[in-house]
Amino acid sequence: MSDEKDRFGDKLHELEKAREDQWARAEDERLLAKLKQRHAADLHCPKCQAALAPQIEGGHAVFACANGHGAWLDHEALKNLGKV
Repeated sequence: MSDEKDRFGDKLHELEKAREDQWARAEDERLLAKLKQRHAADLHCPKCQAALAPQIEGGHAVFACANGHGAWLDHEALKNLGKV
């Protein structure tokens, strides 16, 4: 009987994890869409002038240089970092 409870508990845990992963993917997509909409104008790296690409890093939306010169956050992302 306890083996059945353990398997049921494992299944519930797997379902919860899958739902969390699904939410995280949807949240990443939402943040990227918001960034693209907010910054419709092309943003460029101050060092090499390469276009900055929106990305999700550590749960925060950032703009990163394709040549590895750094990443930039907007004011909202910086405020959210202070809350973590």
